[in-house]
Amino acid sequence: MSLLSVRNVHLRFGGITALEDVSFDVEEGTTAGLIGPNGAGKTTIFNVITRLYRLDEGDVLVDGSSLLRTPPSRVIRHGVARTFQNVELFPTMTVLENVLVGAHTDSRFERERSARRRATEALELIGIDELASRPAAGLPFGTLKRIELARALVSKPRLLLLDEPAGGLNHREVEELAVLLGRLRDQLKMTVLLVEHHMGLVMKISDHVHVLNFGRMIANGPPQEIQRNPEVIEAYLGGELDESAA
Repeated sequence: MSLLSVRNVHLRFGGITALEDVSFDVEEGTTAGLIGPNGAGKTTIFNVITRLYRLDEGDVLVDGSSLLRTPPSRVIRHGVARTFQNVELFPTMTVLENVLVGAHTDSRFERERSARRRATEALELIGIDELASRPAAGLPFGTLKRIELARALVSKPRLLLLDEPAGGLNHREVEELAVLLGRLRDQLKMTVLLVEHHMGLVMKISDHVHVLNFGRMIANGPPQEIQRNPEVIEAYLGGELDESAA
Protein backbone atom coordinates (compact mmCIF):
# COMPACT_ATOMS: atom_id res chain seq x y z
CA MET A 1 0.00 0.00 0.00
CA SER A 2 1.30 3.44 -0.94
CA LEU A 3 1.76 5.83 1.96
CA LEU A 4 2.91 8.65 -0.35
CA SER A 5 1.55 9.22 -3.85
CA VAL A 6 2.80 12.04 -6.07
CA ARG A 7 0.45 12.37 -9.03
CA ASN A 8 1.17 14.18 -12.33
CA VAL A 9 2.88 17.10 -10.61
CA HIS A 10 3.71 20.20 -12.63
CA LEU A 11 5.50 23.21 -11.13
CA ARG A 12 6.67 26.31 -12.95
CA PHE A 13 8.57 29.38 -11.80
CA GLY A 14 7.75 31.97 -14.42
CA GLY A 15 9.02 30.57 -17.69
CA ILE A 16 11.03 27.82 -16.02
CA THR A 17 9.52 24.36 -15.66
CA ALA A 18 10.84 22.92 -12.40
CA LEU A 19 8.75 19.72 -12.42
CA GLU A 20 7.00 18.20 -15.42
CA ASP A 21 4.35 15.51 -14.98
CA VAL A 22 6.14 13.81 -12.08
CA SER A 23 4.45 10.73 -10.59
CA PHE A 24 5.69 8.13 -8.14
CA ASP A 25 4.62 6.15 -5.10
CA VAL A 26 6.39 5.22 -1.86
CA GLU A 27 5.10 2.04 -0.28
CA GLU A 28 4.44 2.01 3.46
CA GLY A 29 7.30 0.61 5.52
CA THR A 30 9.90 0.97 2.76
CA THR A 31 12.87 3.21 2.10
CA ALA A 32 12.78 4.93 -1.29
CA GLY A 33 15.68 6.81 -2.84
CA LEU A 34 15.09 9.94 -4.92
CA ILE A 35 18.18 10.70 -6.97
CA GLY A 36 19.29 12.81 -9.90
CA PRO A 37 21.95 15.33 -10.95
CA ASN A 38 22.15 18.78 -9.36
CA GLY A 39 19.13 20.84 -10.32
CA ALA A 40 17.03 17.79 -11.22
CA GLY A 41 14.20 18.84 -8.87
CA LYS A 42 14.75 16.56 -5.88
CA THR A 43 14.51 19.17 -3.10
CA THR A 44 11.73 20.84 -5.09
CA ILE A 45 9.74 17.60 -4.70
CA PHE A 46 10.27 17.77 -0.92
CA ASN A 47 9.09 21.38 -0.92
CA VAL A 48 6.00 20.34 -2.87
CA ILE A 49 5.19 17.50 -0.46
CA THR A 50 5.59 19.77 2.57
CA ARG A 51 3.52 22.51 0.88
CA LEU A 52 6.28 25.12 0.72
CA TYR A 53 5.53 25.32 -3.02
CA ARG A 54 2.07 25.41 -4.57
CA LEU A 55 1.52 23.14 -7.53
CA ASP A 56 0.38 24.32 -10.93
CA GLU A 57 -1.10 20.88 -11.62
CA GLY A 58 -1.24 17.49 -9.94
CA ASP A 59 -1.74 16.20 -6.45
CA VAL A 60 0.16 14.85 -3.44
CA LEU A 61 -1.53 12.28 -1.22
CA VAL A 62 -0.48 10.82 2.12
CA ASP A 63 -2.35 7.68 3.07
CA GLY A 64 -4.94 8.54 0.40
CA SER A 65 -5.60 12.10 1.62
CA SER A 66 -4.64 15.07 -0.54
CA LEU A 67 -2.33 17.66 0.99
CA LEU A 68 -3.22 20.42 -1.45
CA ARG A 69 -5.43 22.28 1.03
CA THR A 70 -3.06 21.71 3.96
CA PRO A 71 -1.01 24.72 5.15
CA PRO A 72 2.73 24.00 5.56
CA SER A 73 2.41 24.24 9.36
CA ARG A 74 -0.20 21.45 9.38
CA VAL A 75 1.57 18.92 7.14
CA ILE A 76 3.20 17.40 10.22
CA ARG A 77 -0.30 16.40 11.42
CA HIS A 78 -0.41 14.01 8.47
CA GLY A 79 2.64 12.27 9.91
CA VAL A 80 5.19 13.91 7.61
CA ALA A 81 8.52 15.28 8.89
CA ARG A 82 11.69 16.31 7.06
CA THR A 83 15.30 17.37 7.35
CA PHE A 84 17.05 19.95 5.17
CA GLN A 85 20.17 20.02 2.98
CA ASN A 86 21.79 22.64 5.20
CA VAL A 87 21.81 22.18 8.95
CA GLU A 88 19.21 24.56 10.40
CA LEU A 89 19.85 24.60 14.15
CA PHE A 90 19.91 27.31 16.81
CA PRO A 91 23.57 27.43 17.89
CA THR A 92 23.02 29.09 21.28
CA MET A 93 20.31 26.62 22.30
CA THR A 94 21.10 23.26 23.83
CA VAL A 95 20.82 20.03 21.89
CA LEU A 96 17.63 19.15 23.76
CA GLU A 97 16.12 22.59 23.13
CA ASN A 98 16.82 22.25 19.40
CA VAL A 99 15.05 18.91 19.32
CA LEU A 100 12.13 20.35 21.31
CA VAL A 101 11.50 22.76 18.43
CA GLY A 102 10.26 19.76 16.47
CA ALA A 103 7.94 18.73 19.31
CA HIS A 104 6.17 22.07 19.57
CA THR A 105 3.98 21.56 16.53
CA ASP A 106 0.89 22.85 18.30
CA SER A 107 1.61 24.80 21.48
CA ARG A 108 -2.08 24.93 22.44
CA PHE A 109 -2.24 21.21 23.04
CA GLU A 110 1.34 20.11 23.57
CA ARG A 111 2.30 19.63 27.20
CA GLU A 112 5.87 20.55 27.98
CA ARG A 113 6.57 17.44 30.04
CA SER A 114 5.40 15.18 27.22
CA ALA A 115 7.42 17.17 24.68
CA ARG A 116 10.60 16.87 26.73
CA ARG A 117 10.07 13.15 27.17
CA ARG A 118 9.69 12.61 23.44
CA ALA A 119 12.70 14.82 22.70
CA THR A 120 14.81 12.83 25.13
CA GLU A 121 13.61 9.58 23.55
CA ALA A 122 14.57 10.88 20.10
CA LEU A 123 18.08 11.73 21.30
CA GLU A 124 18.40 8.26 22.82
CA LEU A 125 17.33 6.67 19.53
CA ILE A 126 20.01 8.63 17.69
CA GLY A 127 22.59 7.84 20.36
CA ILE A 128 23.46 11.37 21.47
CA ASP A 129 21.36 11.76 24.63
CA GLU A 130 24.53 12.43 26.65
CA LEU A 131 24.83 15.74 24.75
CA ALA A 132 21.33 16.96 25.68
CA SER A 133 22.52 19.87 27.85
CA ARG A 134 25.34 20.96 25.52
CA PRO A 135 24.91 24.03 23.30
CA ALA A 136 24.74 23.13 19.62
CA ALA A 137 27.52 25.58 18.81
CA GLY A 138 30.90 23.93 18.48
CA LEU A 139 29.68 20.36 18.09
CA PRO A 140 31.06 18.30 15.17
CA PHE A 141 29.18 18.56 11.91
CA GLY A 142 28.19 14.90 11.97
CA THR A 143 26.63 15.42 15.40
CA LEU A 144 24.70 18.45 14.15
CA LYS A 145 23.23 16.30 11.39
CA ARG A 146 22.11 13.78 14.01
CA ILE A 147 20.48 16.53 16.08
CA GLU A 148 18.49 17.60 13.03
CA LEU A 149 17.43 14.00 12.47
CA ALA A 150 16.31 13.74 16.11
CA ARG A 151 14.29 16.93 15.68
CA ALA A 152 12.44 15.34 12.76
CA LEU A 153 11.87 12.11 14.68
CA VAL A 154 10.42 13.79 17.78
CA SER A 155 7.04 14.18 16.07
CA LYS A 156 6.95 10.39 15.52
CA PRO A 157 6.39 10.68 11.77
CA ARG A 158 5.00 7.94 9.56
CA LEU A 159 6.82 9.45 6.57
CA LEU A 160 10.34 10.84 7.03
CA LEU A 161 11.83 12.98 4.25
CA LEU A 162 15.63 13.08 4.43
CA ASP A 163 17.34 15.71 2.29
CA GLU A 164 21.00 14.73 1.79
CA PRO A 165 21.63 13.35 5.30
CA ALA A 166 25.11 12.15 4.23
CA GLY A 167 26.19 15.55 2.89
CA GLY A 168 29.47 16.62 4.48
CA LEU A 169 29.98 13.33 6.34
CA ASN A 170 33.15 11.24 6.12
CA HIS A 171 33.18 7.59 5.04
CA ARG A 172 32.89 6.22 8.59
CA GLU A 173 30.01 8.56 9.41
CA VAL A 174 28.16 7.53 6.24
CA GLU A 175 28.51 3.86 7.18
CA GLU A 176 27.18 4.63 10.67
CA LEU A 177 24.30 6.59 9.12
CA ALA A 178 23.33 3.62 6.95
CA VAL A 179 23.16 1.36 10.01
CA LEU A 180 21.22 3.98 11.99
CA LEU A 181 18.62 4.58 9.26
CA GLY A 182 18.05 0.86 8.84
CA ARG A 183 17.59 0.43 12.57
CA LEU A 184 15.23 3.40 12.86
CA ARG A 185 13.07 2.18 10.00
CA ASP A 186 12.75 -1.29 11.49
CA GLN A 187 12.29 -0.10 15.06
CA LEU A 188 9.88 2.75 14.39
CA LYS A 189 8.09 1.17 11.39
CA MET A 190 8.65 4.34 9.40
CA THR A 191 8.51 5.02 5.68
CA VAL A 192 11.54 6.95 4.39
CA LEU A 193 12.05 9.02 1.24
CA LEU A 194 15.74 9.79 0.83
CA VAL A 195 17.28 12.48 -1.39
CA GLU A 196 21.00 11.81 -1.58
CA HIS A 197 24.05 12.15 -3.84
CA HIS A 198 25.98 9.41 -2.05
CA MET A 199 25.11 6.48 -4.31
CA GLY A 200 26.62 3.91 -1.97
CA LEU A 201 24.18 4.91 0.77
CA VAL A 202 21.18 5.09 -1.57
CA MET A 203 21.81 1.70 -3.13
CA LYS A 204 22.53 0.07 0.22
CA ILE A 205 19.41 1.10 2.13
CA SER A 206 16.75 1.74 -0.55
CA ASP A 207 14.09 -0.77 -1.52
CA HIS A 208 13.18 1.28 -4.56
CA VAL A 209 14.85 4.19 -6.37
CA HIS A 210 13.24 7.02 -8.38
CA VAL A 211 15.38 9.12 -10.73
CA LEU A 212 14.74 12.73 -11.75
CA ASN A 213 16.48 14.69 -14.51
CA PHE A 214 15.57 18.23 -15.56
CA GLY A 215 12.34 17.98 -13.57
CA ARG A 216 11.16 14.76 -15.23
CA MET A 217 11.01 11.24 -13.83
CA ILE A 218 13.25 9.19 -16.13
CA ALA A 219 13.41 5.87 -14.27
CA ASN A 220 12.30 3.96 -11.21
CA GLY A 221 12.93 0.47 -9.95
CA PRO A 222 15.03 -1.65 -7.60
CA PRO A 223 18.57 -0.37 -6.93
CA GLN A 224 20.22 -3.07 -9.05
CA GLU A 225 18.05 -2.16 -12.03
CA ILE A 226 18.69 1.57 -11.64
CA GLN A 227 22.46 1.06 -11.59
CA ARG A 228 22.26 -0.61 -15.01
CA ASN A 229 19.78 1.82 -16.58
CA PRO A 230 21.49 3.55 -19.57
CA GLU A 231 19.42 6.75 -19.26
CA VAL A 232 20.30 7.08 -15.58
CA ILE A 233 23.99 6.49 -16.25
CA GLU A 234 23.97 9.05 -19.04
CA ALA A 235 22.15 11.63 -16.90
CA TYR A 236 24.68 11.29 -14.08
CA LEU A 237 28.04 10.83 -15.66
CA GLY A 238 27.74 10.13 -19.35
CA GLY A 239 29.29 6.82 -18.39
CA GLU A 240 29.31 4.43 -15.45
CA LEU A 241 27.16 5.07 -12.39
CA ASP A 242 29.62 4.90 -9.49
CA GLU A 243 27.93 3.35 -6.46
CA SER A 244 30.70 4.60 -4.14
CA ALA A 245 30.44 8.24 -5.23
CA ALA A 246 29.93 10.73 -2.44
